[in-house]
Amino acid sequence: MSAPAVDFWYEFASTYSYLAAERIEGAARVAGVTVRWRPFLLGPIFAAQGWATSPFNLYPAKGTNMWRDMQRQAAKYLLLWNKPTVLPRNGLHAARVALIGAEDGWIANFSRAVFRANFVEDRDIGDPAVVADIVQRLCLPASVLERATSPENKARLKTQTEDAIARGIYGAPAFTVDDELFWGHDRLDQALEWAKAPWL
Repeated sequence: MSAPAVDFWYEFASTYSYLAAERIEGAARVAGVTVRWRPFLLGPIFAAQGWATSPFNLYPAKGTNMWRDMQRQAAKYLLLWNKPTVLPRNGLHAARVALIGAEDGWIANFSRAVFRANFVEDRDIGDPAVVADIVQRLCLPASVLERATSPENKARLKTQTEDAIARGIYGAPAFTVDDELFWGHDRLDQALEWAKAPWL
């Protein structure tokens, strides 16, 4: 019998995905659950709603509350936090590199480093030079950058985003256990519980 597993769907531009990325490995270890990291893009999902940017920008009251909530949540979980000067930033290139990490076994470390660059260091993760610096800091081979931009890998990210949409995912972070969908950082623990003992 295989170990219980949760698929963690995240977007590098997402504030709450940052919180989940920092917490999920430790929480899953305690719960005895395996995590599968699934980067995807929110852009196509937002575009289908007629949105050209984050809903936190479209609805100012929602955005103001989100920034304050991020301060509270970061303090609660003892996480570093620095409000980025730009939201959202383009996570396309980073997501492509992350997929190479999924193949090679370093996706979690790389993903956390990208989130910290965005939401702690206030760096432009849409800049390939910033992503290349993260790759170098993690002592990963420079060849991963070339692999990330291959037609095959670009198609993989598109397919993964289409898979997220097909699963009914409409925001990030999201967690799936088989066909069961949990949306939002505040559903992380519930998703882990479900993976261990599905509620019928």
